[in-house]
Amino acid sequence: MTNQQTTERDQLLVELRELIADREREGIRGLAERMGPAEWADLIPQLDRDEIATLVDWLPDAQIPDLLTELEPEQAADILRTLAHGDAADVLEEMPPDVAADIVGELEAHEAAPILIQMRPAEAAELRDLLAYPPDTAGGMMTPAFVAVRADAQASDVVAALRRASETAETFSYIYVVDDARRLVGVLSLRNLVLTRPDTPVRELMALETIRVRADIDREAAARLVTDYNFLALPVVDADDRLLGIITQDDVADVLEQEATEDIERLGGQQPLDVPYRLASVALLFRRRIGWLLLLFVASAYTGTVMRAFEQQLQAAIALSLFIPLLIGTGGNIGSQTVTLVVRAMGLGELRLRDIGWVLWKELRVGLAMGAVLALVAFGRADLPLIGLAVGPDVALVVAISIFAISIWAITVAAVLPLVLRRLGVDPAVVSAPLITTVVDGTGLVIYFEIARLVLGL
Repeated sequence: MTNQQTTERDQLLVELRELIADREREGIRGLAERMGPAEWADLIPQLDRDEIATLVDWLPDAQIPDLLTELEPEQAADILRTLAHGDAADVLEEMPPDVAADIVGELEAHEAAPILIQMRPAEAAELRDLLAYPPDTAGGMMTPAFVAVRADAQASDVVAALRRASETAETFSYIYVVDDARRLVGVLSLRNLVLTRPDTPVRELMALETIRVRADIDREAAARLVTDYNFLALPVVDADDRLLGIITQDDVADVLEQEATEDIERLGGQQPLDVPYRLASVALLFRRRIGWLLLLFVASAYTGTVMRAFEQQLQAAIALSLFIPLLIGTGGNIGSQTVTLVVRAMGLGELRLRDIGWVLWKELRVGLAMGAVLALVAFGRADLPLIGLAVGPDVALVVAISIFAISIWAITVAAVLPLVLRRLGVDPAVVSAPLITTVVDGTGLVIYFEIARLVLGL
């Protein structure tokens, strides 16, 4: 967001709060005439609960479904709780079913039940079907708003079906072809449909090879298929190949953003937040961070143990202690860089466990090159007068060799560990940069002191 956009948003927020405080209902209505759902969604997280309740009560009813669609499900569910059951049902009926299901999924069972009862039976059943799938699966992100026809239909029949579904279908880019048991047998593009004669049978127009996903696969894997093949939509089927719904590009964008956010939070050494940062309480931020910090704190303690074990070497050559921050900092930085690249490549589906040898060989070559450069710089830093510490060529040689060895060691650990953890069923994103840094710090000191003992004869 640019500075100008931030300023405009802040001005709107001030104006909105003043209107609510002054009970200017007509002023809110006037504001609604020049603001869209996305703008409201940007402001609402910055209001308190009473202000939100007042705003929702005063906004035109027709704007509420679009507003809730733009919000995070947790925020939308909070607003839904402020509405009467009948009003909440009306709002959900006007929303895309997959979005409505996400919102209802944030409610407790006793909160959702009376709202679903107030909805039209067919739409309530649709939401219940969607809620049966875990939110992290393809079924949990699909929408049942698609167009399906039979293979024996004619092009004119499909056009008529599109007209009937014009207000409910999520997309017309693809028309899916099913048999009598609703099994997916093909797909028809809108382009082929409009360029053919009205009496042409669908079976002559459809593509038989149709990529589809099972409803129970991980949602990130389904999202990657959409992006890898540049699909506008991806069909979702059950174990019997019956068509259940579709995943569209807007769903994919949301999922990939959420997954990327979780990975970044884990790489930063904390558990992912379940709510936007602005809505996260101090207690929630504390709970998400303290576990990792305690683990890293305990793990870091062995660095002191290592230094105590090599106390005699340190006393014999005090100059060695001058380079400890440089050595452990370098190892941690190299490990952080590598683990970030590897975890990202795994998230994009570029790396599997079978690639471990290829990854290791690739990163080792990078480590050798970086280690050589850093070793040369470290030697100069240690031995050269004026620009260096002038500790003597022997200590400088120890530092240079140690930097070289630690570089290779750090890059090896960071390249291999995420792939091994994935094989063990552990989310590789938990191999955060702080954890890699902690591991490399202690082991790097062991390498440093052992090299010092061999070179200096300590």
